[in-house]
Amino acid sequence: MTPPAAVNPSSKPGVIVMAINPAASFGRTRHAGDHAAAQFRAAGRDVVVLQAGNYLNLRRLVDQTLAGAAVAALVVVGGDGMVHLGVNALAGGEVPLGIVPSGTGNDVARLLGLPLHDTPAACRLILGAMASGGRRIDAGRVTADGQSTFFVGVLSAGFDAAVNERANSWRWPRGKSRYNLAMLKELGSFRRIDYVVTADNVTWRQPALLISVANGQYIGGGMRITPDASPDDGLLDLFVVKPLSRMRFLMVFPKVFAGKHTSHAAVEIQRVRTVRLEAEGVVAYADGERIGSLPVDVHVVPNALRVLA
Repeated sequence: MTPPAAVNPSSKPGVIVMAINPAASFGRTRHAGDHAAAQFRAAGRDVVVLQAGNYLNLRRLVDQTLAGAAVAALVVVGGDGMVHLGVNALAGGEVPLGIVPSGTGNDVARLLGLPLHDTPAACRLILGAMASGGRRIDAGRVTADGQSTFFVGVLSAGFDAAVNERANSWRWPRGKSRYNLAMLKELGSFRRIDYVVTADNVTWRQPALLISVANGQYIGGGMRITPDASPDDGLLDLFVVKPLSRMRFLMVFPKVFAGKHTSHAAVEIQRVRTVRLEAEGVVAYADGERIGSLPVDVHVVPNALRVLA
């Protein structure tokens, strides 16, 4: 079979390093990595495909490859977990990040306006952005237990993180319905949390159902919790939901998908640069990945990452 001719190859030198989700072995997206590699090669690019049995080994492969080759871009194929891997491999450097969204949540892809579950369209966008240089975005940097991690979407600490913890323990159902079902299960036993919050050097006690620190807008596969958050304004959005009854929470919840919840009296959002969250028995998640127990310290890192979007 004669391969297709190169179409508008990018002039940027180096290989495209492509990291594929280790869990992408089933469902409609299991061939997304192969299809993406074929698209890039058809455009005249050299592609190095990285796969491993788990995320830790894949991250090691990514780091080794970035250190030992002339790399034009790192492209991750998967959902927010793969984006998290790419962000932490590249933050603070000049190699850009491309995303072929094929996960269940894809909240960072939504934030950046990328085509979801459309591999050819995602690849065309990446190639075009390689030619134009892409865009710079901020990142959040969270420190917990002496370890620092970057995120570009949302850090959650409270009810939403507990839902993540529950949903991540299930293999079925997939997609948005898994998060929604986990939320309903968690709601039956969840109680308010008494936080100590320090934001931009001001400290106060804050009873709440949840607190999130957002660089982006979305969590849970499309819930637009901070609809005015921008990933390139040099600020983070501190999102607080004060204690509500279960019935009132369920009345507010449907509004979150459209970002229409922000006028509710229990919801507060403020722009900050640094946040410290303290509470007993609370776990934090960032971009859907488990960070660790509170306390956590978060600060914004302006222009931390170049993305092909």
